[in-house]
This record gives sequence, structure tokens and C-alpha cells, in this order.
Amino acid sequence: MTTTPDLWHHYGRARHTSDRAVPGHFAWTWSQQGGPGPEVLGDLTGRTVGDLGAGAARHAAHLAAHHSPARIDAIDASPAQHQMANDLYSHLAPRLRIVHADVLEHLHTAPGTYEVLYSVFGAVDFTDPRQLLPAAFAALRPGGRLVFSTLAHYLTGEPAQPYVQPAHIPARTPDGEKTTMRRWVLEEPVWGKLLDQNGFTRVTTDHLPGEDGPRPAATLLVTAHRAW
Repeated sequence: MTTTPDLWHHYGRARHTSDRAVPGHFAWTWSQQGGPGPEVLGDLTGRTVGDLGAGAARHAAHLAAHHSPARIDAIDASPAQHQMANDLYSHLAPRLRIVHADVLEHLHTAPGTYEVLYSVFGAVDFTDPRQLLPAAFAALRPGGRLVFSTLAHYLTGEPAQPYVQPAHIPARTPDGEKTTMRRWVLEEPVWGKLLDQNGFTRVTTDHLPGEDGPRPAATLLVTAHRAW
């Protein structure tokens, strides 16, 4: 586990207090309103699923409660997010397993474990894809599916990167000190090339337009498969 400050310590705390229910819907878009839902993941009945960078595990809780997977692992490295997820949704065990782990480290210990892996603005955004994608490929069973939503452009409106390089975005340490973290916001062809280089096939990308809100942003929804 990392010993660096938990830069997700403050994220979602207000909602944790005011909204404690298992979500009744699943959305991929930045606004979490509209767009496609969990059907993009395929039929999850009896499947082993991993949520990469699950945060407080709201998406994973919805799937566990409403879509009958054999098991869904909600994986996150943040101690604060792990604690909130346990507080909110530990009652969904054993179908929901809340895993406190670095996503890369976890995937490296789980070859051929998952039939579905997904990320909703999660670990795919905040982990070097040159490390994450091969780890995800190895953790999928043959025929398995990787689905992720990511920003189609920066929240400032600036275009996505044409190269595999991160931006440094604002963050806060647990004691409130200002710092930055890395986020990968890449053009659609860059994601396609990375997935192809790491063995994925049947890659599709949908561009979901931004909706009204304080920081409207378009979403890239990407689906890829590990061949049989």
C-alpha cells in the first residue's frame, strides 16, 4: 500500500452523511444523469466483476444489489474511501467485497480472475495506462470485458491530450494542504492505440455529450475485450 497522503480524504464526505442508500441507478456520464446504464457491462448474472477505483462503492453497490453478480470487488487505495464504503455497504457482503488495495497491486495478484472490469472516472483516469491496461488484461479471463468512462476533455474545456501524458490537477491532503495529483485525459485515438497495443480487441468508443451543470463535461465511454 502507498504511504503518500490520502488525496481522496475529503471527496464525497457530504454525500456520505446525506445519502446512504444503495443507488437505484448506474450512470457512466460525468453528470451521472442520463446516458447508457449497466447494460454496457453485459449480463452480470453469476459473473466476477471488479470496480477499479471504486471510491465509496456506490456503483458497485448498485450492481451487487440489482444485477446478481457472483461477486463484485470494489477496489480502492484510499483509506477514507474504503472506510466510507464499508460504512455504507458492508451489509451487501459477500456479494460485494470492499477491497482496500492499490488497483495495480491488486490486479497483479489476480490473474484470470475477472469476467468484467470497469471504471467510472476511477483508476483508469488516475493511473498510468501503460501500467494499468496490461494489468487489467492479465486479470481478465479470456472473453472478458473492460469498460471505462473518462473525460473527453479537461473540465476547463481544454482539449484532451494527443499523447500519453498526464496533467497535474488540484487536490488536498487530509489536513487541507493544497497539492496536485496526476490525471490522464487522452484523445479517443490514443485510448484506442493503447488498448490495441495491450492485446485488447473489439474496441468501441462512444462520445456522450456534457449536460447542464456547474462543470459540464463530455464523456468517453470505452469498451474493449480480451479475446478468447
